[in-house]
Amino acid sequence: MPTITFTLNHEPVTTHVAAHERLLRTVRRLGCYSVKFGDEHGLTGADTVLLDGVPVNSQTMLAAQADGHTVLTLEGIGSSKHLHPLQKAFIETGAIQSGYTTPAQILVAFALLKQNPNPTEAEVRAALNGVLDRETAYIKPVQAILRAAAVLRGEEVPPFEPLERAIPAPPGLFDFAIEPPFFGDAGGDVQTRVRTHPAVVVTPPEVSQFKTVGKPEPKVDAVKLAAGKPVFTDDIEMPGMLHGALLTSPHAHARITQIDASRARALPGVHAVLTHEDVARVYYASGGQSYPNPKPYDQVSLDNKVRHVGDRVAVVAAETHEIALEALTLIEVEYEVLPAVFDPVEAMKDGSPVIHDDPAVDGIHDRAHNIVHHIHAETGDAEAQFGKATRVFEGEYRVHQVQQSSIETHVTVTWWDEDDRLVIRTSTQVPFHVRRMVAPLIGLPVKRIRVIKPRIGGGFGGKQEMLIEDLCAHLTIATGRPVRFEYSREQEFTSARSRHPQIIHFKTGVDANNRIVACEMHITANTGAYGTHGLTVQMVSGFRGLTTYNAPYSKFTCDVVYTNLPTPGAYRGYGAPQALFAVEVHVEEIAAALGIDALEFKRLNWIKQGDTLMMAVALGEGREGKPQVVTTSALEECMDIGARALGWSQKRGVARTVPGKPHLKKGIGMAVAMHGTGIAGLDMGAASLKMNDDGSFNLLFGATDLGTGADTVLAQIAAETLGVPLNDIIVYASDTDMTPFDTGAYASSTTYISGGAVLKAAEEVREQILDHVAKHMLNCSPADLELEDRQVIHKDGRTVTLEEVALHSLHQADQKQIMATASHMSELSPPPFAAQFAEVTVDTITGQVTVDRLFFAVDCGVAINPITASGQVEGGMLQALGYGHCEQMVYDEQGASLATDFARYHLYRADETPQLDVVFVETYEPSGPYGAKAVAEIPKDGVAPALSSAIYDAIGVHLRELPLTPEKVWRAMQES
Repeated sequence: MPTITFTLNHEPVTTHVAAHERLLRTVRRLGCYSVKFGDEHGLTGADTVLLDGVPVNSQTMLAAQADGHTVLTLEGIGSSKHLHPLQKAFIETGAIQSGYTTPAQILVAFALLKQNPNPTEAEVRAALNGVLDRETAYIKPVQAILRAAAVLRGEEVPPFEPLERAIPAPPGLFDFAIEPPFFGDAGGDVQTRVRTHPAVVVTPPEVSQFKTVGKPEPKVDAVKLAAGKPVFTDDIEMPGMLHGALLTSPHAHARITQIDASRARALPGVHAVLTHEDVARVYYASGGQSYPNPKPYDQVSLDNKVRHVGDRVAVVAAETHEIALEALTLIEVEYEVLPAVFDPVEAMKDGSPVIHDDPAVDGIHDRAHNIVHHIHAETGDAEAQFGKATRVFEGEYRVHQVQQSSIETHVTVTWWDEDDRLVIRTSTQVPFHVRRMVAPLIGLPVKRIRVIKPRIGGGFGGKQEMLIEDLCAHLTIATGRPVRFEYSREQEFTSARSRHPQIIHFKTGVDANNRIVACEMHITANTGAYGTHGLTVQMVSGFRGLTTYNAPYSKFTCDVVYTNLPTPGAYRGYGAPQALFAVEVHVEEIAAALGIDALEFKRLNWIKQGDTLMMAVALGEGREGKPQVVTTSALEECMDIGARALGWSQKRGVARTVPGKPHLKKGIGMAVAMHGTGIAGLDMGAASLKMNDDGSFNLLFGATDLGTGADTVLAQIAAETLGVPLNDIIVYASDTDMTPFDTGAYASSTTYISGGAVLKAAEEVREQILDHVAKHMLNCSPADLELEDRQVIHKDGRTVTLEEVALHSLHQADQKQIMATASHMSELSPPPFAAQFAEVTVDTITGQVTVDRLFFAVDCGVAINPITASGQVEGGMLQALGYGHCEQMVYDEQGASLATDFARYHLYRADETPQLDVVFVETYEPSGPYGAKAVAEIPKDGVAPALSSAIYDAIGVHLRELPLTPEKVWRAMQES
């Protein structure tokens, strides 16, 4: 084994390396865990290091190539105790979400500022272009780098805060002014114009009294993420750890007639090879959902039949990753290739291949026609309402399959602990569901399983799944050794989850007063090879598609259909982006046919405060829902702010071109967005709060922070209630042994549901503190006391510090631990509302659409932390832009994916991102903790239809199918 010598983070290093070893593996083996794996080809940039001061991809570079050179990682720039100005700026601006690619961004910024101390925004974006970080939309990282550059130049920089406007509550909403850049044209050269602005927060008076809630507090995990500490699943080395690998099917539909793993098992360094012959056949559904999981239970850990290219065939555990991969090539599999079907309409026809022919699988609606579920729900009087309609409109819309594309792939490490209990350390959104679901598959009781969720490098719904944890656990059980199992980037496309494609049909009746009086919606949904999330995603689509305009008669029907494509599942938005694209384009087509401005027609018909959600009961998630009424809504104000900011009335319907380029036509569009806040009557979270000797508090909860800032927001709720600064709340989260139960991070529920539990626990602790002081320290009534600034304050001016209270309660009088545990579940799901605007330029020669600007005004109740909330909105908009504009999973005629890396599956990069503007129009939702509603998913809902709306304004053609590629736009122009 050769030896190399190089300088690593200012220190000389001599180490042995294998001939094939990548530099990424070497620097991580030497303790530099800030350098991450994102893909095999360096296309994510997560693997960036500086080689002699120049950014390079360590995954595509042999370690031997570093011999004699200088390598710098984030560990060599700064530490948690001695932060570099770049690290400080990333913390202050909220530039860190999951933090998985933060080290790479800081490294490329460090290299840039060494060469150019005063870069322009365009130069910063160009430097960041090699590091994917669409979860932030690159806005705050750009702000951070420009801020750090100013600091390094010796300039004074002001505190970083969103632009706040304290105003009277509606209808006095416009008793304020939003200054430029929010008003005005989005024109200008995309390479030079400024595209990063802080968010505006329009604040109701109820929020002004808060000390911590509503304030841009730094994330509680920001320092360790900015320092690149080993906090992710894969940032762990264990003695004797083996490496897992998965053999997948090359066929879309086949039966395994023979499998011989003897040559693989004989390979030196291989410790286990498991096939369907070695693992018990236990049926399950892999979606991370509440008990009992919705049927069908149509999966087993390893099967003798494969149903899509990329389906599981066998797993291997070996001494190294390379040996494991070689072992996969030695497994001999004989297949009986079966006919395959990829289109859901074809799959339902008589004579189509039956994808799930195992009679033991329970819960399939019509096995012979591949129909997993048939959904029917309606409310109101069809005959009466359609009888009121003077015109009836119909349209069909198609939405496609896209991948979550988390930069951290699915990764799990399993081992036996000292008590012979199985520990599963995994990148998951649903640790408690994983524990419950994996137990029967591996033959262990729940009490012998512990699931730990470290920091997650992006989830977006794709990790709301028990996807690889069972395979990794099987390998540890088989070998008795720790096992690390990680998907390749290709497997993320072929063997993970994605968004459901749908064919959506609307039939809508409009009366003489231009009011929508009846609406029918039918979906043909492609659930791929397995039914996970198939029922509930489509129910959400039906609910969202029929609720925005809330017709008195509403009907939803749906067929959820098996095909031989890789399986969709949960993806941020969970059925709403599909439905909102279809309904918004449909309603805009109606407005055009009636000769009415689209915004005004939607304003006339959208759901209003005080309205009952017509389909709430009929379309719960997998069960009957709960009655719902809109209690708070600033949709009217959001729409008016957006229309004023972009000049809707001056631009819409007016022919506009780029000066001197008449083939470049400009358009402006809009869409209404409405989402939910948790699943009413189902989602539950719990929290525990304990007072420490010094008056600080330990806060424990099962809620899962994906980079959303959930840990911070929940800590802010506790801090506000207890009258202490945020840094007095020490957070522990997402460990099934140590923290209370939580359903997990999905359905935009964490702030509302888990926050409700934290609020209850904090209020109980507050009462205990006041009661102890009143009885044993100040001899007064608890009603005379308040908690503020780490003190209990009597109305007569006497004070007691929380440290004094803690020590007194533990050691001196009525000794007890001041602590509380609380659970929260809500029968309500108050909807957030938003207005999404878009401006585009369309090249009428090529069909190319350039997105100039996205503007989002949202009512999410009170934004507990406006910086983390704005980061969620910005990143959500950019993800939604990819969905509407360019991302697509495509397959060949045999069902093999043609896009298995980020060269062929395009994500927006830093220098391609348009101007993104965010305005929070706050309401105070009485059922939410400190007035909060959800914000995480609603940014996904409106971008695609707003783009379609803007393209229509530019070229006069409605587009009904996503993504809005040049070919589709060009063909639509030719056909028109």
